[in-house]
Amino acid sequence: MPKGLFITFEGADGCGKTTQIKLLDEYLRSKGYKTLLTREPGAKGLGERVREILLNYDGEVSPRCESFLFLADRAQHADCIIKPAVKNGMIVLCDRHTDSTIAYQGYGRGVNIAELKALNEMAVNGLKPDLTLVFDIDVETSMERVGTEKDRMESSGIEFFERVRLGYLEIAKQEPERVKVIDATRSVEEIHNKVLELLKNVIG
Repeated sequence: MPKGLFITFEGADGCGKTTQIKLLDEYLRSKGYKTLLTREPGAKGLGERVREILLNYDGEVSPRCESFLFLADRAQHADCIIKPAVKNGMIVLCDRHTDSTIAYQGYGRGVNIAELKALNEMAVNGLKPDLTLVFDIDVETSMERVGTEKDRMESSGIEFFERVRLGYLEIAKQEPERVKVIDATRSVEEIHNKVLELLKNVIG
């Protein structure tokens, strides 16, 4: 059985990661690999209900409550979807994972980062990405791409997203072997080629 892999895609809304994850999925399938395309929050099943609350609840949500909802979704996702797929030799491509919680709730909302890291560890129970791709883009461009129809998270304001961006860059600085930053202002094709180049380091 081939070795399974877990690859995560990170970045602010509008950075183009969803386009890139689909392109990589198509590429890998064309080469005969078995893949699983998934996301956080909102993986199939329970995660879809958690996502609805997180993105569309119109009442007040405390930063700590928001964090725990993401973490609950992650625990379910890791145990019931990601780990079994990797064990069965699949390449799991995940749109957002633990680094989103650190960037958004930690750097963005100001929740204690050390505590979030400990809670992330509890949620994933040993699961760690083989490769994380951060698609970096300036906040003004990302907000233009998102447009006027924004969900609850996308409506958090420029200062919030500046902190999120700096958070992602700090994560990459702390874990350079796992986390690779990609310039998301380049063309779709150029970014895809960079993704493939970085993939070679983990896929063998």
